[in-house]
Amino acid sequence: MANQSESFNYQQELDKLHIELVHLQTWIKKQGLKVVVVFEGRDASGKGGVIKRITEPLNPRICKVVALGVPTEREKSQWYFQRYAAHLPAAGEMVLFDRSWYNRAGVEKVMGFCSQEEYDEFLRACPEFERMLVRSGIILLKYWFSVSDEEQEKRFKRRIENPLKRWKFSPMDLESRAKWLEYSRAKDEMFAHTDTKQVPWYVVDADNKKKARLNCISHILSQISYEPMNIDPIELPPLPKDKKYVRPPKDYQTFVPERY
Repeated sequence: MANQSESFNYQQELDKLHIELVHLQTWIKKQGLKVVVVFEGRDASGKGGVIKRITEPLNPRICKVVALGVPTEREKSQWYFQRYAAHLPAAGEMVLFDRSWYNRAGVEKVMGFCSQEEYDEFLRACPEFERMLVRSGIILLKYWFSVSDEEQEKRFKRRIENPLKRWKFSPMDLESRAKWLEYSRAKDEMFAHTDTKQVPWYVVDADNKKKARLNCISHILSQISYEPMNIDPIELPPLPKDKKYVRPPKDYQTFVPERY
């Protein structure tokens, strides 16, 4: 149920946006577009929630989510952007990065997982890497989900108390919480180097999850020129009738017990 202070019906608005996302998906496939959307932000800022709402009505073969884990020793020895480049879209695909190459400017920098030289090189190379992607024909959108200290604390507490969400809370979250100011400075430095005219950062006010989801999806739709697609009606063919076919008795098969 929507909050009483909200002047909109969340589910109705989401349903409308879902229809537009389906049109966008069809357009991306038909026109052979290559779309990358990067989602970044603090822990519990709502990135995963908006990604779920985007993918909910879409074909996973067209709209793919990339959420990479800790790099292997082999990956650590590669060019930094290499393991992310391997997941870039082909024609007719859209890729959503649930965290991305910006790990180096955030968690790796703050937690000391990279050297100062590696960090400095990232800030120099990242804008050029992204300009290369754009020149190659990729539509690249970057979203930063901004959440207040107070709201993040509320969400962390809910995660801890809810056994269904406890898996979202990691020891790294505790350490990140203690380094709030360091993350703020790292984010400001990241923006100073990578918020470019060619590939700007779009900031989403994420203290209200529902509004953040609607606003982000609406903005994505506004950034890609597409046309509503005509959906041809589908008529189901009649089932073939074959009197010679006899279905095996149910006793020959193992059914799941009907407990409900």
